[in-house]
Formats: sequence, C-alpha cells, structure tokens
Amino acid sequence: MPTVSDWKQAFTGWGLSWEGWLNNRRGEWWLLAQLTLISCHLAPAWPKPQAFGIDWPHAVQLMGLMTLGLGLVLALQGFLALGPSLSPLPDPKQGAALVTTGVYAHCRHPLYRAVLVCSLGVVIALGSLLHLLLLLGLAGVLVGKARREERALLRQLPAYGDYMVRTAAIVAHCPGLDWRQLKAS
Repeated sequence: MPTVSDWKQAFTGWGLSWEGWLNNRRGEWWLLAQLTLISCHLAPAWPKPQAFGIDWPHAVQLMGLMTLGLGLVLALQGFLALGPSLSPLPDPKQGAALVTTGVYAHCRHPLYRAVLVCSLGVVIALGSLLHLLLLLGLAGVLVGKARREERALLRQLPAYGDYMVRTAAIVAHCPGLDWRQLKAS
C-alpha cells in the first residue's frame, strides 16, 4: 500500500511550466487535448435519442452508468499501481520506475483504458452522437499520447521494449488500441 510519502511523490515532479504549455516540451499539448475532450463530456446529449424517435431505455442508461463506474475503478487501480511514477504528461518523470505488476501486467496504459471506459459509459448512458465523437477523438488523442510516452520510456527505461512485446497497449487485440509487435514463436 502506498505511503503518504509515495503520494506526495506521485503528485510532484511533473515538470509542468508555462514554457512547456507554450512549446510542448514534455507533451503538454497532448495533456491539454485530453483534458479538453474529457471536459466536453459534461455537455448534454446532442442530439438526444428522442430527436430520432428513440426512447432511450433506462436499462441502457443504467448499463452506461455501471460502465462509467467500472472505468473509475480501473483508474483507481492504475493510480495505485503507478504510485510515485504518476505523471499526467507523456514524458515520464526523471527516475520513474517501470511498473509491470497489477493492472500494468495486462495493459501498458491502464489509465488511458480507464478514461476510454469512462467515456464509453457516458456514450451508453446518454445515447449521444456528440459523446460518441468525443470518445473517438479521445481514443485518437490517447493513442498519440501513448506512442509519444513509449518513445520516451524506451529512451529512459531500456527494459520497456520487452514489456511492449508481451503486454497489450491500451485494449488487447483491439485494432488501433493494441500495437504490440509480437515476436514469431
């Protein structure tokens, strides 16, 4: 279980600066795009299913809320497993450890997966075309951010290459969200 010191380390040393926001030094623009798309999920459904004569079933809305809840649980697991190596930027913190246990044993970017699951939950709950487009945009941004992050991790942590081969990127076996280069047996 992480200590208070671990949590203090997790939320410090990110390297955020005004200069970085202006020149994208550590991938700040990826973070900005991610946060913008996440914030847009607060918008009301558009168009509402009723505009197409569809009465969105309460069971589907409940399923969407449960999916959103699952995404939040996945995010908590990712935060706890990453501990002091946590950073919102794609460039890893100096001295960050390679975490390959817990949710990181099955997915290299479980926090990105969690964000996508939360977004999917909103899409299902609202039945909104706008939110479906936000989910697709968010997937594109997170893939770009993950690829930049992986280039930096390979430079900083050479063992990351082996981890990339054996572990799914964001969603296992999902085209576009899993770009493992599996070695021939």
